[in-house]
Amino acid sequence: MASKNHAGVLVTGGAGYIGSHVLRQLGERGERLVTLDNLSTGFRSAVTHGELVVGDTGDRAVVSRLLAEHRVDTILHFAAHTIVPESVSNPLKYYGNNTCATRNLIQCAAEAGVKHFIFSSTAAVYGIPEGGIASEDSPTQPINPYGSSKLMSEWMLRDTAAAGGPKCVALRYFNVAGADPGGRIGQSTKAATLLTKVACEVAVGKRPHLSIFGTDYPTPDGTGVRDYIHVEDLATAHLAALDYLRDGGGSTVLNCGYGHGYSVRELVAAVERVHGAPLPQKEEPRRAGDPPILIARAERIRQVLGWVPKYDDLNAIVTTALAWERRLQRTPAE
Repeated sequence: MASKNHAGVLVTGGAGYIGSHVLRQLGERGERLVTLDNLSTGFRSAVTHGELVVGDTGDRAVVSRLLAEHRVDTILHFAAHTIVPESVSNPLKYYGNNTCATRNLIQCAAEAGVKHFIFSSTAAVYGIPEGGIASEDSPTQPINPYGSSKLMSEWMLRDTAAAGGPKCVALRYFNVAGADPGGRIGQSTKAATLLTKVACEVAVGKRPHLSIFGTDYPTPDGTGVRDYIHVEDLATAHLAALDYLRDGGGSTVLNCGYGHGYSVRELVAAVERVHGAPLPQKEEPRRAGDPPILIARAERIRQVLGWVPKYDDLNAIVTTALAWERRLQRTPAE
């Protein structure tokens, strides 16, 4: 359902992978949109609806102007650094952008009377959950600055909402993969680290081989198991969260996953199936901080938002991801 009062929606990071899919779905249902993105990792071509303003989320003057000009009553906040190893080697970059810039954004939102705030969070807030399965009530024990930077933002949003600021839904993503089934947008990130993207880059010859980090985990085939969620279903969850807040729902935190996992080898085998040829692989030692298993308890998002995923299928995830990678080989993103 589109906003009845035609108030504006600000999407930060709307030129990036996940933000652009949410932006497209919002645009398709008639929302009034403005994107704020510094294009450090995003692409102009991914902004398919509304106005694009090039700037930083932490720039309070720019944010305040946009909130006023567009009569914004809703913010969807995706702008963040997301590379876990980089967060370990350069933590202040992550606290600066993911936490401090978010703090400035929240202050602008509160001062402008923004009503609704949907936050792009992460399963990294859980660290290594007991048994490899995380519910929203599991302890938050991040093991890297990326997870910590996101958790601190969740706390700021929670406390600001309790003090009369915007109501907030924080969505904790598990392993996001795939691309728009219509082939219009996808993940174009340079030097990507997400496994599905990397495997598809190997398939099209963009990388010489795929590294499998850790083959001695206590899992059925020795490789790490993750809960992969199709980006299109993840985007739909954001629209459901917006409808929930507009209907008077209170602030909450929700996992975004399917509730079951696939191993690294299973995902690679799916890419090989769809691609029609084996992928060159190298087995490497485990990476520090990688949990053996990370799967969502995913009942709550279905109960609270009425969210029903359409692409809970490994073949669908891989098919759309590989189709996008082949398109990028022909026409690189700008």
